[in-house]
Amino acid sequence: MTRDLRKYATQTNVQLIGGALLILFIIGLGLIAWLYGPGAALMGFLCLLGALVPVGLIYLFMFGLDAIVKRINKD
Repeated sequence: MTRDLRKYATQTNVQLIGGALLILFIIGLGLIAWLYGPGAALMGFLCLLGALVPVGLIYLFMFGLDAIVKRINKD
């Protein structure tokens, strides 16, 4: 019985990142809303989204580079 350790590592990383973002958004924004009110929570939400924009752009860039490299190596 063989196991695909790369797939397992990828799944684990995705789950850890997803869990961290979930905790950040739900608990973090919940505490901001509880302590400072819904207006501050909305501003915190906008700041979190703004912080994720560069991360998303880097991810898209790396995904595009990976696709280009795979296409070049395929030929």
